[in-house]
Amino acid sequence: MGEKTVWIGFKILENFMVDVFKGLGVPEEDARVCADVLITSDKRGIDSHGIARLKTIYYDRIKIGIQNPVTNFETIKDGPTTAVIDGHDGMGHVISKRSMQMAIDKAKKYGMGMVAVRNSTHYGIAGYYVLMAANQGMIGITGTNARPSIAPTFGVENMLGTNPLTFGMPSDEEFPFVIDCATSITQRGKIEVYDRAGKEIPKGWVIDETGNTRTDTHQILKDLVKGTAALTPLGGIGDETGGHKGYGYATVVEILSAALQGGNFLKGLLGVQDGKRVPYHLGHFFMAVNVSSFTELNSFKKITGDILRDLRSSKKMPGQERIYTAGEKEHLAWIERKGKGVPVNEKLQQEIIQMRDELGLEKYKFEFK
Repeated sequence: MGEKTVWIGFKILENFMVDVFKGLGVPEEDARVCADVLITSDKRGIDSHGIARLKTIYYDRIKIGIQNPVTNFETIKDGPTTAVIDGHDGMGHVISKRSMQMAIDKAKKYGMGMVAVRNSTHYGIAGYYVLMAANQGMIGITGTNARPSIAPTFGVENMLGTNPLTFGMPSDEEFPFVIDCATSITQRGKIEVYDRAGKEIPKGWVIDETGNTRTDTHQILKDLVKGTAALTPLGGIGDETGGHKGYGYATVVEILSAALQGGNFLKGLLGVQDGKRVPYHLGHFFMAVNVSSFTELNSFKKITGDILRDLRSSKKMPGQERIYTAGEKEHLAWIERKGKGVPVNEKLQQEIIQMRDELGLEKYKFEFK
């Protein structure tokens, strides 16, 4: 379509995001955490959750007053291996990084730790938090609920969020095993990527109120908000291809993100009350398992690596050159991008310029106008 995409270095964009967050009233230390989560997504090739979401998910929400730039991190309950946190609708990245570190610290002392969070906001890529654990010799697990977008199997109403159930495990390879994905076939961020590229989405990702599949990307994004379109769970429409399994796992994440901490759930996460936009009040959970409490860490890493290598070296489907394991593609994306930076398309260029100009960040001179 003739779209001009430019590549911008990671450090430039990370510094820009820090200054944007600071310009919105986020304290500098917290702004650096938020920017680090977002740029980590871009480094790993997850373009749906990096700087592409800076304006729509954080900038706009802070400006209209449904997300607090200053985070009030309140510990409601605190035990040897568990804790409950109220984030008071502050910055989800800050709340989540502190919560996962709490779980890790408890696991270092007692073998396992779990922290449940209520009244939080969008926390970026879930993989960021399990990487924190994996890099400290632990198994990390996290999940979050989200505004409704998935229809239950045999339903057409969007009830559940995309609700990722994410695991990270250390290995003896250059990268840990990290499975970070929604419990739907796709998620809003991926549809936004298609929309920015002016492309229709594949059939089976989204259904309408009659249960028919839709591909009209731009209108789908509007109808997901209105509740007249819904994402399909992992496995797809119905139960013949296992859609009930994705639906079940999405429900597990919903329960663990709400019931443990007395948080909001399902339609309570719409972000709308009496026709007005309000905070989303999201819930998360974070778990850390200290490998050394079970076995010697290097042994765990080697066995994990052996499993992954055996999987990748197994017999391939005709016409396919390679089998991947979770976390490998993200590692390869980093190798490819570390000398190039982040691809920024025209729509994102416009958003960056708008934020720069509105906040008076004149020191940032981009090659696009």
